[in-house]
Amino acid sequence: MSKVLIIGAGGVGTVVAHKCAQNPEVFNEIVLASRTKSKCDAIAKAIGKDNITTDSVDADSVPQLVELFKKHNPDIVINVALPYQDLTIMDACLECGVNYLDTANYEPLDEAKYQYSWQWAYKERFEQAGLTAILGCGFDPGVSGVYTAYAAKHHFSEMHHLDIVDCNAGNHGKAFATNFNPEINIREITQRGKYYQDGKWIETDPLSVHRPLNYPNIGARESYLMYHEELESLTKNFPTIKRARFWMTFGQEYLTHLRVIQDIGMASIVPINYNGQEIVPIQFLKAVLPNPKELGQNYTGETSIGCRISGLDKEGKPMTYYIYNNCSHHEAFLETGMQAVSYTTGVPAMTGAMMFLQGKWKRPGVWNVEEFDPDPFLEQLNVQGLPWHEIINEDIEL
Repeated sequence: MSKVLIIGAGGVGTVVAHKCAQNPEVFNEIVLASRTKSKCDAIAKAIGKDNITTDSVDADSVPQLVELFKKHNPDIVINVALPYQDLTIMDACLECGVNYLDTANYEPLDEAKYQYSWQWAYKERFEQAGLTAILGCGFDPGVSGVYTAYAAKHHFSEMHHLDIVDCNAGNHGKAFATNFNPEINIREITQRGKYYQDGKWIETDPLSVHRPLNYPNIGARESYLMYHEELESLTKNFPTIKRARFWMTFGQEYLTHLRVIQDIGMASIVPINYNGQEIVPIQFLKAVLPNPKELGQNYTGETSIGCRISGLDKEGKPMTYYIYNNCSHHEAFLETGMQAVSYTTGVPAMTGAMMFLQGKWKRPGVWNVEEFDPDPFLEQLNVQGLPWHEIINEDIEL
């Protein structure tokens, strides 16, 4: 018997709950908790299974988390709350002897800073407690790291160049909306770009480096160089990589809205005083923008996310390799009620928890996904709704 506790009832949490419920032989009992219990109740009602219970918790509070964990005694926590809450949840896991998985690295509330050092610092404590912590098990980070590990295991003797490419070619019909938490999304996009080159990190102005890239079944889309957290762990765990970059697509209308939001100060994370009350502009903006959970119904098109890798094959010959997934917004909505961006994050989170509960990704300490065996994870992705494809030794443009 196994019990999973999901923290977070947004779009990703909704998908995780649906996918866990679809695999009752692995997830015998499911607990869904968030700050607002009614959101959890609505998700549980939509799923309609009798092995789901709901609860409430403030994930900023270690005492509340400890109380929740002791009440339900889960085998593993899937953290799909906010990245600011990673450390409090990890602290509670250590106190209660619970294993841990998340989809995004910790970042402080008052600074848009993306690095794993805070969570890697927990490694020895999780080892001593005999607990497993799996970091960054969404799609990117997450599947992008597993794809890279699979390439290293099966195709390359040395990987030299890695480009993670993320295209959303969907249309939700809104003038401006973000596909996941607006506060996190805008902070991520407006930070300075950064990529890895010959042992050094090179910074760029936000979205200043861009080029059109071709995506399978989609075609050419303008793609922008950004910094993304998995670059830090992948260049550490695969030291033959000489250059690592991350690219994401944005439409011109989206970028125009984003520029105006920045110009008028609404992207700021610095508190201001308004009518005697302290507010954070980007948090106010989040309250008035469309809820990412409600975009799915009219969403058309698909996403395409993958890794383009070049280097030397197992015989030492030059090789190029592209491994990717395309996901339909409409099909994701029909299955879970959420759009493909939530789906592509939630399915891997469930799959990583499955790997742990089956004993395939179970190792005391704090680990990034690429440090585990990629084969059983990718085998399950094909079954769980995110089939992957390979293109070998064809032009991958980068």
